[in-house]
Amino acid sequence: MKSILYSRWDATQQAFSLDAKEALGALSELLLEGLSAREALEWMRRFGFELAGLDLRVMGVEELQEELQREARELHERYRMDRATDEPRRRFDEILDREQAALRERHGFESSRMNDFLSRRHAESQSLSDAIERFAEHRFEDEQAGDDYRELREELDRLRALERFLAREGSRFRGSQPADYETAQRIRERLEAIEQLGRELAEGNFESISPEQLRELLSEQAARSILILRDLEPTLRRAGYLRDRGEGDELTPRAIRRIGARALAEVYGALQKDRPGGHEIDARGAARIRPDETRPFEFGDPLDLDIPRTLLNALRRRSLAPDPAGEARLRVEDFERFELDFETHATTVLLLDMSWSMSWAGRFPAAKRVALALDHLIRTRFPRDRFFVVGFSTRARNVAIPDLPELSWDPSDPFTNLQEGLMLAERLIAKHPSASPQVLVITDGQPTAYFDRGRLRVEWPMGFGGVSPHAVAETMKQVRRITRRGVTINTFMLDDAPELVGFVEHMTQVNRGRAFYASPSQLGSFLMVDYLEGRRKRRA
Repeated sequence: MKSILYSRWDATQQAFSLDAKEALGALSELLLEGLSAREALEWMRRFGFELAGLDLRVMGVEELQEELQREARELHERYRMDRATDEPRRRFDEILDREQAALRERHGFESSRMNDFLSRRHAESQSLSDAIERFAEHRFEDEQAGDDYRELREELDRLRALERFLAREGSRFRGSQPADYETAQRIRERLEAIEQLGRELAEGNFESISPEQLRELLSEQAARSILILRDLEPTLRRAGYLRDRGEGDELTPRAIRRIGARALAEVYGALQKDRPGGHEIDARGAARIRPDETRPFEFGDPLDLDIPRTLLNALRRRSLAPDPAGEARLRVEDFERFELDFETHATTVLLLDMSWSMSWAGRFPAAKRVALALDHLIRTRFPRDRFFVVGFSTRARNVAIPDLPELSWDPSDPFTNLQEGLMLAERLIAKHPSASPQVLVITDGQPTAYFDRGRLRVEWPMGFGGVSPHAVAETMKQVRRITRRGVTINTFMLDDAPELVGFVEHMTQVNRGRAFYASPSQLGSFLMVDYLEGRRKRRA
């Protein structure tokens, strides 16, 4: 019968080693908020993060320092230090009493030896250690007193350290429990270690912190958190998710693919939770298996498995890490699937509103998550489709997919130039024509910026709840132009303001596309279902 022995975690076991995928998952949540990779890492270190793989809240530096300060405060409130040096002082006085008695007996009270001794003993001293040091050159008459003095003198370094500590910290101890000499020394060492650990945390010197320190000073959660913070960036680099560039760190293509897969899994998970069984999400155009090319299975792929390669993967893994039962059990990471050739393709341009209002209520993170999920879906399931992202605020610009994870909304840019976004979309579709071009618009506001005869203009809405008439008119001209090219525009509104709803209704009447109002939590489900359903209908 198998038995399992549990022991207290001591900060040295490998059971809590940081998983790179979980670390990237935590990092990606901050990237979706608009932070860069470097900013996200610094945020995680400072404020902590959730680590789903270990069901653990990783404490950040601020929380860790609060725990250290709480530990120091408890010691200050528990002990008093007015008797901390009583024990070495008593030992010293006893030594001197014995020596004085020996000198009086052998040399008399008026002897030069006695006078020298008494001048040393009664000289004014700033500290006990100074008084002890004053007898360093004294030749003891009492042999046992001399031995005891030399033993006491070996303690001088610790005593001086305690005296300096008490001069600096003594007034902060206001407890009721008197600390004897050894207790005071232990408190000193602990508080100095706490202070040193706090400095190391503040400076980010995680490598210099030893597991032994962690066991002694912190709770289990805090100690584990420090080890995870220490390993965070090296783990991401070793896994090939993070690399250096001239002006800082950047995500690798492998990390971007992983973030996209995670976003897609989250969107699908929300879709299935909200509408169980309500959507045909595996529908597609005709496809042919390519027996000459395979790749590892990823979430969302059909199970077109290459069985021989899959079994070989399992056997290869077993040879590196033998199964105790002697079996070669299949795991998901063993799956190898055939690549597919699709007979049709579509061009999709996602227009992503980046004006400052998108920072409200989780709108921008939700929109980025959808963009990453849609990119991953198209690359893995519809590889012949074309997918582009265009961001727009006062100006519109193409967004390269590798830049998408670290993309941020424009904090000082309140205007919305959907007209220029549609212009860029039209150029992309003209450059990459297909039978099924479409534009997906994610926005939370009506147009307020536009180009008029080549000049950029901005226009605040006319009063509360009003519209920007010139911006709307120029944008609708572009809507009609792109509609004549056969491009469908589907709009996902993250706000239900009447002026936005009115504009979108006008746009859909002209273009014959669809319009949806969705909260940030619903956006992924709405957009993904619309994309897949539209694709199925176009290919039917």
